[in-house]
Amino acid sequence: MADRYLRWTHTGPGRFLTRRLGLPRPEVLHRWTAERPTLEGGPLLHLTATATGGCDEKELRTALDGCGLPVVHGPADGEGRVAAVLVDATALGTVAELSGVHACLHPLLRRLAPCGRVVLLGARPAPDDHHQAAAQQALAGFIRSLGKELGRGRTANLVRLAATAGADSAASTLRFLFSPRSAFVSGQVVEVAADETVAHSRGGGPTVSGDGSGTGGGRRLALVTGAARGIGEQIAQRLAREGAHVLCLDVEQAADDLARVADRVGGTALPLDITADDAGARLVEALPDGRLDVLVHNAGITRDRRLVNMAADRFTSVLDVNLAGVLRTTDHLLAAGALRGSRVVATASIAGIAGNVGQTNYAASKAGVIGFVRALAPRARAEYGTTVNAVAPGFIETKMTAAVPFLIREAGRRMNSLSQGGQPLDVAETVAWLAEPASHAVNGQTVRVCGQSLLGA
Repeated sequence: MADRYLRWTHTGPGRFLTRRLGLPRPEVLHRWTAERPTLEGGPLLHLTATATGGCDEKELRTALDGCGLPVVHGPADGEGRVAAVLVDATALGTVAELSGVHACLHPLLRRLAPCGRVVLLGARPAPDDHHQAAAQQALAGFIRSLGKELGRGRTANLVRLAATAGADSAASTLRFLFSPRSAFVSGQVVEVAADETVAHSRGGGPTVSGDGSGTGGGRRLALVTGAARGIGEQIAQRLAREGAHVLCLDVEQAADDLARVADRVGGTALPLDITADDAGARLVEALPDGRLDVLVHNAGITRDRRLVNMAADRFTSVLDVNLAGVLRTTDHLLAAGALRGSRVVATASIAGIAGNVGQTNYAASKAGVIGFVRALAPRARAEYGTTVNAVAPGFIETKMTAAVPFLIREAGRRMNSLSQGGQPLDVAETVAWLAEPASHAVNGQTVRVCGQSLLGA
């Protein structure tokens, strides 16, 4: 559904009235297109917050060179616009050194182009150094506050490196955050592990893979559940754009829409109820060689009622589809050896983080997805070379949100730092980043795609 308010604020009368009345004026976000694949408005500035220490300069230069922007390393001389700023704060270890972050960013923020990016590169708080831990944790509060201040479609995020991780481990994350693909991702803290790319071959034995994909060559195979419409349809299209063959799964009642999506992306339609007892076995049978490179758990339903009015079947059906189906399917595919060296991405929700009136069932299921990711991720990586992550969408413009009453819909759109709803493509872009072979160092993360929603912030 079109956001008429956003369009109106970019007319002459709309600009005048929003200024006079102090109303929010959302920026038209720069999202990825083939015609505009990179950020615009100037170079990417790379600065260092401390006089000594930080990431390996060669590794960081290589990582930033892959962002598609001209990169300027060192002092921010000049008066022109900048498209993005990276501040290396990995060596920051005291409260006094936090002033270095201020010194880097304070003179630049007025030069940051609309839809620009600020990324802090930090270190994981050390359990045995409370001064370093305090300073590094301070960066999380700093970046979340900055994201709420920037305006004009600009975003701010923090990337934390593990103690033994180099800048090359963060390359795929930096490419994502410094691109139009991350238009609706702001105020996030993404942790990056060490670059230990242990994957598993199709034959079942462990092998070392240069990119962490674990594939034996050829086209990647992806499975997207709930693919017949909305966010799932966009995810299928986005993965196909990257060259994957997509198995598009949805319930048999959506078979016509599912076939249409599969045809459009050159994939395969798989009408199947994910809650069926034989769903796992049928999925394994559908894999050409018994193996899957990307698994996206996107199938989900809502059955909203306040708990006092909610029948038991409305409660259990949501949990069965949104959570139990995820657990059963993943367990079956792991046991069958189908997820070695794979990428698993599940769809959570900010409702699972902040809660929502009338959604005790839905919020419980989505919070459960986050718990599933946290617990399985380290074991899946150690035993199978597989990463497990989640995306948590906020207010996304879909047919479901279009049916929400007007005032509630408008509140959902405006109650975030970007003052607008997201698009299904925003979720799909984030899933595609987590599904990349190069994202092997991102594991156990729940990334909110919500424009930095005020809910649960």
